[in-house]
Amino acid sequence: MPGFDVRVNTSASGPWATGRAGRALHDYADDIGYQVAREGERMVQQRLRQVLRHPTGYYQSRISVDRTGDRYRIHDGGVIYGPWLEGTGSRNSPVTRFPGYATFRRTKPLLDRKATQIAADLLARYRSRGLI
Repeated sequence: MPGFDVRVNTSASGPWATGRAGRALHDYADDIGYQVAREGERMVQQRLRQVLRHPTGYYQSRISVDRTGDRYRIHDGGVIYGPWLEGTGSRNSPVTRFPGYATFRRTKPLLDRKATQIAADLLARYRSRGLI
């Protein structure tokens, strides 16, 4: 049976061969999560400044961003009256007249809409540095 063998020699070079591109993409994905979380923290703080009637500063000082596994989380640090302020506690309406501010619940859809733009801005920054 007639046939032939093909032998190809290749050499890889550049960012994909050295692994630099993979690391940059991993860093980019992590940076997106962090920047979106920081923007969410800023939005929560802004909303709290609008809705709190007699702020002491304590609750606002407990709002932070933490890494949990491979994700970032915005939380109130487990402040005991946090669920009451959010409106998910057992002491909210109908037990009392206070329905809560729903700060985190109202911020999430707004942040979801902003996430795409944050990712695009970061991509432009990574491209300008030649990382991706």
